[in-house]
Amino acid sequence: MSLNKMHSGWMRALDVSTLLNLEPGHVVVFLFLFLFQQNHQKSFPKRMLSGGAVDYDNMCPSVFLLWLVTIPVLAHSALASTPLGYFLDCGGTKEVTVDNREYTPDGSYIKVGNTTPIDKPDLLPILSTLRYFPDTSARKYCYSLPVIKGGKYLVKTMYYYGGFDGGEQPPVFDQIVEGTRWNVVNTTEDYAKGLGSYFEIVVVPSGKTLSVCLARNAHTASSSPFISALEVKSLDASLCNPIDFTKYALVTVARHAFGGEDIISFPDDKFNRMWQPFKDENPVVVSHSNVTSSDFWNLPPVKAFSSGITTSRGKTLEIQWPPVSLPTTYYYISLYFQDNRYPSPYSWRVFDVSINGHTFFSNLNATTKGVTVYAAQWPLSGKTKITLTPGSEVPVGPVINAGEIYQILPLGGRTLTRDVIAMEDLAKSIENPPADWNGDPCLPKGNSWTGVTCSDDFNARVMTLNLTNAGVIGSLPSTLGQLTGLVHLWLGGNKLSGTVPDLSGLKELETLHLEKNNFEGSLPPLKEENPRLREMYSDLQHVSFSGNSPNTEAK
Repeated sequence: MSLNKMHSGWMRALDVSTLLNLEPGHVVVFLFLFLFQQNHQKSFPKRMLSGGAVDYDNMCPSVFLLWLVTIPVLAHSALASTPLGYFLDCGGTKEVTVDNREYTPDGSYIKVGNTTPIDKPDLLPILSTLRYFPDTSARKYCYSLPVIKGGKYLVKTMYYYGGFDGGEQPPVFDQIVEGTRWNVVNTTEDYAKGLGSYFEIVVVPSGKTLSVCLARNAHTASSSPFISALEVKSLDASLCNPIDFTKYALVTVARHAFGGEDIISFPDDKFNRMWQPFKDENPVVVSHSNVTSSDFWNLPPVKAFSSGITTSRGKTLEIQWPPVSLPTTYYYISLYFQDNRYPSPYSWRVFDVSINGHTFFSNLNATTKGVTVYAAQWPLSGKTKITLTPGSEVPVGPVINAGEIYQILPLGGRTLTRDVIAMEDLAKSIENPPADWNGDPCLPKGNSWTGVTCSDDFNARVMTLNLTNAGVIGSLPSTLGQLTGLVHLWLGGNKLSGTVPDLSGLKELETLHLEKNNFEGSLPPLKEENPRLREMYSDLQHVSFSGNSPNTEAK
């Protein structure tokens, strides 16, 4: 499909959920604006502080915005080279090509779920199959993708229901990335219009794998979560700075090319970001000057500067953008400007930029070389109005070419790395681990691995591991002793074999059940090394600790 040739059905929907409740009250936001003009040949833009603190009494973050973008479902073609990253055709059995990007079957990156084709004519190849997850006992269904630790990635999930389950409305379910509940997938309205849907988020994984999961919620009922395609694209380190990605992710809210006619995406945007056209009642101008993408921090595509929205000399330009009402929270905003005229000593425009009546940048000089102004943390609420006010005696009116808005999503935490390693080793040493033993072992809350309960810390610790009578086959890894927050370890009634590893590091352990397995040898000393241990069962002996007087019984 050539995304430069979208039909009129392309639209944006939104879904709102009160996933986060921050403490209400007086909010003070320090605004850091970054200005980068192309005549400054530097790797990073000059940092400029404008206006000090922005004091908004009514900006009390309380909800997350869940962004749903719709995509057409008919196939087209184009010529390009494939960008680097993972491009997975979920449920597919062979490689398929879209815009000369090769999508591979997803089976190497997920161990659960069923697959099915979608019997609809002229569908995009990546929407003509899907993977669905009918197992109601699993707490989540996860893709696990090898990545570079600390790398920055754009994750895109795509959905087209196609009535795969014989129903009339798509299931509603959650998306999870890296242990954080990302949003709710509800494609009902778009599917009724014959549209597919996609979601985007920018995230930095803390380890060497990145997990993207689906999970049931209260609205899923007996239906099955599903997914049509998954993209994970590596981004340059400079993009979306200076967000602290150890604490936050960025959810795409809006990305538009003002005055444009077509969607801009790969290959014009090497990261396959999608820039939708935006027009209103204001005049549109065409650029007569070239820019270089690499001269801008966020590397916007050159085509995003090919047109712009303007007004006549001396007039203020007002734009209602994005064209949806936003919930009260914080956003990352990046705006792009360029004087559209032929380069000359007079090719410049000076104007002030404000958002909802608050100064965003003063005396911005937009030349033919282009300029970016952005705020790493800006409060928005409800309708958003961008106002460009021209300076005195400026010969032409203000102009704006493109804009991006991301919602700043606080991460829900992650399981402590040593616990992740131990749990992943255990999953590998078991032939038949529970179906949801992938992704973050503890998070998000309510979607931990089956049999696992954890602490409520940001860096969660595994506290209970209970696989009693789960029918698991395998052995116990030596790293099990790294679960130093473990209080209860119950593995009785399975087919585990081999020796029991050293558990002396489990200082918080209170109960241990290893009975009715096939372990060999003897148990390592425990009471002396595990002062809290009060109950232990194994095939070799039963030890019931009561105060300081253990009662030992041969089995």
